[in-house]
Amino acid sequence: MTFIARRAGAAALAVGLLATVAGCSNSGSSSGDAGASAGTATKASLILITPTPIGSNNFLQLAADGAKEAGTKYSASVDVYESEDPTSIQQNLDAAIREKPDVIIGVSFSVLDQFTQAAADNPDQQFLLIDTTPAEPADNLTSAAFKEYEATYLTGVEAGLLSEKGNVGVVAALDTPFIHRWVDPFFAGAASVNDAVKTQVQYVGGDNPFGDQARAKAQATILGEGGADYVQAAASGGNTGVFEAAEQSGFKAFGVDTNQCPESPGNVVDNAIKRVDVALLNSVGDILDGTTGGTTEYGLKEGGVGLTGLEDGVADSQCLIADHPDVIEKVSAVRDQIVSGELKVEDPLTAG
Repeated sequence: MTFIARRAGAAALAVGLLATVAGCSNSGSSSGDAGASAGTATKASLILITPTPIGSNNFLQLAADGAKEAGTKYSASVDVYESEDPTSIQQNLDAAIREKPDVIIGVSFSVLDQFTQAAADNPDQQFLLIDTTPAEPADNLTSAAFKEYEATYLTGVEAGLLSEKGNVGVVAALDTPFIHRWVDPFFAGAASVNDAVKTQVQYVGGDNPFGDQARAKAQATILGEGGADYVQAAASGGNTGVFEAAEQSGFKAFGVDTNQCPESPGNVVDNAIKRVDVALLNSVGDILDGTTGGTTEYGLKEGGVGLTGLEDGVADSQCLIADHPDVIEKVSAVRDQIVSGELKVEDPLTAG
């Protein structure tokens, strides 16, 4: 049985568990301790630390789903510590270390520095980083990274094939090398099928670049007014603002991480999928089996990234790409070239 507890920041450690026991038919149970006292033993314990509250952030929700799946598969208790800011990330990490779980899991580059230091300071504790990689990892720090740039190259190909104005854009959270994985490959993919395509990018910035829907909407509106008819949304929780701008300004958008087409029917073409849940599940299994340290990269070949439009259920996805089987066929051929190694997509993070 898997016990799932969610705690909103370090302060909640004194409040108690906020979520009910997952997978248990008795709704009266409210904590792993209660279940254990009833005679249910777990084989492992996991703590997931998020950099911000999960809320409507589909990326963080995928991580939570992966932790839940890992808990089910490995009969593990699962706690989710939701941070508010860098200070609470450190507080949550300190609290997790005191609990001494089998694995402490961190999500995104926002927790990289804290986890790298914690692993060095606590060699007997196993740590897992999802979606980021330390420069000099310790033996007790395992990481899972993604080749997002392969998927966003494919959405760029779709945009280039579909654009009637020959003008495409990206709304990105920040102007950093990592975030450019959603910018540069998108433009390269569009240019590969239309070498005259015009490209534009706007950055959300501000105090909440990954969740500010209003700022993301404003930046997307600028792109629409600048003539872009297809826009890659790369603002995480702010993507909803991009979709609102698409509906109001008449351009079409692309989502990320999960299928975001149902969030704004008629406005989202496709999604650059990142299977965070799969990577987390696989990595936890490796650590519990004794394989620790190092980095595993998940790309198109490994099934860690992809497009909703290339999945079997595209007809029911509510994605506009379902209406363009000819484009799907062409993009599928490009995907196969990347998988085979015939086509190599440049990684903005490591490009010189």
